[in-house]
Amino acid sequence: MESPALDQRNNFAQQLFAPLGGRYDRLAELLSFGQNGRWRHAMVDRIKANQADRHPPVVLDVAAGTAGVSLQLAARTGARVIGLDLTEQMLRQGARNVMAAGARDRVCLVSGRAEQLPLPDGAVDALTFTYLLRYVSDPQATLAELARVVKPGGTVASLEFLVPPSAFWRFWWRLYTWLVLPLGGLLTGGREWYEVGRFLGPSIAGHYRRYPVNWTVHAWQQAGLQDVGYRVMSLGGGLVMWGTRASG
Repeated sequence: MESPALDQRNNFAQQLFAPLGGRYDRLAELLSFGQNGRWRHAMVDRIKANQADRHPPVVLDVAAGTAGVSLQLAARTGARVIGLDLTEQMLRQGARNVMAAGARDRVCLVSGRAEQLPLPDGAVDALTFTYLLRYVSDPQATLAELARVVKPGGTVASLEFLVPPSAFWRFWWRLYTWLVLPLGGLLTGGREWYEVGRFLGPSIAGHYRRYPVNWTVHAWQQAGLQDVGYRVMSLGGGLVMWGTRASG
């Protein structure tokens, strides 16, 4: 497949994640104290609870990375899954993970951008995306493009980081993300993970200053999704959101 044309934010994300593939899954769980796995499970719960009548359903997993969510979708919903990501190095690790899980007949990984999905309108029964919106230039337009490829009545679910709404927990979140996370990344994953840790806290805080949760709910609705709901997880560190593709 021809490589997608990248904008500045795409290029940054690609450079940030390219060195991480081999250690991503292990360190993501370690540095999140296992919360990343809980959040993923809660997101997939939303797809599982609203499976399409078609068997097996087709689910698009955007920002699939090393295929952790893609594999969980296939295992828990019986879906055929298309995992899409920008970063070739992450996809290569994902392909190894798919092979190790014996899921090559259920999970297909492709290179692509969330802003320009290589699929026609209404091509999939459901869609997930994970830690995506901070890496696109126009979240509203990206949400519209994601919704475009989902059949009417299909479920969209997402997982993003969040800044805790409670001042008490926000203090400890800031201490962890600004200080402990970069140092923990350096000690466990080297310079590349230090850079990720140093970037993460300011990136999350900056995103929600510009795009608070209520803006995001409205953006989902503007994109053609209805019955939009969300769940704040782990004292405000994670946000699982879901909605249904409207008809017409």
